[in-house]
Amino acid sequence: MNGRILVVDDEEGLREALAEKLRHSGHAVETAASAEEALAGLSRIRPDLIVTDLMMPGLTGLELLEKVQESLPSVGVVVMTGNEDMASAVAAMKAGAFDYLVKPVRLAQVDELVVRCLREQALNREAEAAPEPTDTGSGGKVVGRDPRMIEIYKMIGVLARNRATVMIRGETGTGKEMVARAIHTNSAHADEPFVAVNCTALSETLLESELFGHVKGSFTGAVSARRGYFEMAGSGTIFLDEIGDTSPEFQTKLLRVLQERTFYPVGGESPKRTEARIIAATHQPMELLVEEGSFREDLYFRLRVVEIEVPPLRERRDDIPRLAEALLERIRTATGSKARHIGPAAMRRLLAHDWPGNVRELENALTRAAVLARGAAIDEEHLVLGLDSDADGVTGGARASGRDDPDDLSLDSAIRRHVQVVLHRTDGNKSETARVLGISRSRLQRYVDRFDLHVPS
Repeated sequence: MNGRILVVDDEEGLREALAEKLRHSGHAVETAASAEEALAGLSRIRPDLIVTDLMMPGLTGLELLEKVQESLPSVGVVVMTGNEDMASAVAAMKAGAFDYLVKPVRLAQVDELVVRCLREQALNREAEAAPEPTDTGSGGKVVGRDPRMIEIYKMIGVLARNRATVMIRGETGTGKEMVARAIHTNSAHADEPFVAVNCTALSETLLESELFGHVKGSFTGAVSARRGYFEMAGSGTIFLDEIGDTSPEFQTKLLRVLQERTFYPVGGESPKRTEARIIAATHQPMELLVEEGSFREDLYFRLRVVEIEVPPLRERRDDIPRLAEALLERIRTATGSKARHIGPAAMRRLLAHDWPGNVRELENALTRAAVLARGAAIDEEHLVLGLDSDADGVTGGARASGRDDPDDLSLDSAIRRHVQVVLHRTDGNKSETARVLGISRSRLQRYVDRFDLHVPS
């Protein structure tokens, strides 16, 4: 499928290379060295698609995109940039870009994208193209330039323009809540509350009370009526973390909220209405839970209108350096540490580690290192990663108790040793242990019972 393409870039070499590649594929191509030149030629060229650089002297690619959206909303725009940050991707997709590419781009990649855009335009030619309100603000702190993260940034931009229910999936500690916050912060309802609820941290009764509220006397301790998060959130966002661990009874009540936008406070007889958006997250294999009957299939599909899969940190190791630096800056501000740089040896260790606890584990490791570092740099000696135990003089609780075979390399043995190490380091504080491990307190208790672990008192 061929079309009229306008390539806009102040770098002549890239501009001409793209134009030549697209002409070779059969497209009619014109070029412009600036957004101003492109705008001046729009009425003459009448392009089907514009491929534009983001940062150019004068008007930027985003400003060009905005003006094209105002005058020719049916024209597709692909934004290219050397900035791999989340803000650029979110701003471009929110403003209505067809796609977003990070330089250096492959010419074949642009060629394929042009064909896809033209095909989609043909399929939707009869539909009225209404430009979305443009808001180039950015929120959230998701970091990385792995291709899968770039796709998540783009999805955040798209979801920020609507109210679709979202299911975010990924291992514990991958940053699912950060993605949810980014969707909320970039939405038109960013001024409304964002309420995060860990579904495994509360009993069923308390979870329902927190979300739906309760009337006076509805249960022991309910000495007065209380509004729930669904009522207080207004048209903001309710983030339900670890939704896969909820009970069937709670799932039934949540399904009513999604279907009817109403709920009953605990002990109440009159329904209340909510306009809050629901974003759910889980590390559980939801399809298996549905198959086993422990999670309602109808609720699963209601929650999974749009699904985002957050990759584990070990699968995007190239992101570790910039992610570590970003986390260290935040840690330095929070703790008052002088550490502002990660030394080469320490960075090599960070890159070599598998990060079973993902971003949360990385943040915890850097927090400890920043507190221990006396100067401006974090060195290798400041890091304690995974099953490293010599730093605290703990050799692994299960082994110390004589229950563990040193040659046992099974996963259960590794979990047993590691949980015991963290329990010792936190002096038996289960809430802190669960936070460090990146798991719920109830799951920690299951590990303690299953492996008969020693809890220091």
